Amino acid sequence: MVDPPTGSTVLRASPLTLARIEAQLAGSRPRHDREHWWVPGQTLERSRELLRYFPADPTPAAVLVPIVDHPGAPSVLLTVRGQSLRHHAGQVSFPGGSIEAADPDPAAAALREAREEIGLDPSFVTVIGYLPDHVVVSGFRVTPVVARIRPGFALTVDRQEVETVFEVPLAYVLDASRHRLRRHRFRGAEEEVELVDIPYGEHNIWGATAGMLLTLERICGSASGHGRG
Repeated sequence: MVDPPTGSTVLRASPLTLARIEAQLAGSRPRHDREHWWVPGQTLERSRELLRYFPADPTPAAVLVPIVDHPGAPSVLLTVRGQSLRHHAGQVSFPGGSIEAADPDPAAAALREAREEIGLDPSFVTVIGYLPDHVVVSGFRVTPVVARIRPGFALTVDRQEVETVFEVPLAYVLDASRHRLRRHRFRGAEEEVELVDIPYGEHNIWGATAGMLLTLERICGSASGHGRG
């Protein structure tokens, strides 16, 4: 089991609780049509402007967005990808990967990948719902599967896939004062976009992972302070 986050860090209160996430995503279903694709870290409107810089036919993939239900202090379970992987080596990520032919849906793919990568037993997982598909520069269309994780689980990490696993408080990743803005230009783009990094101890949550967390807040909570891009 991963120990829950500890420390004396003061976190700003966030309106986005696990209960609110469950209420907002209840009954949601995956939507794969292009008009609903998001670019990580951007609003839906801005994403539609940027899609021309991304592959037109990306490979379907799914990730598990695991929110551990520690009483009063939920956390997000994250991995650091192995250095030898072909895509996104060494980056902070959610468990996940390509959707295979045997997977009946994105949730099944995300649960399978989480079990393969970190040994997360599906009996501890309750799927809450889905965020919109996100397209990433490596050529994938990723369906984020948001789930509540019951504490008490034990993990067995596949060291070829994952270097380490850690938890970060949900309130921390949603605290805008913890975010670091940077400018980025997608290949072929004429203008830069604003992205967010979320430093946490020795880790830096950035790219698609940080972008999906911002989408979670935009859809489920208050977007004040995060209407960027």
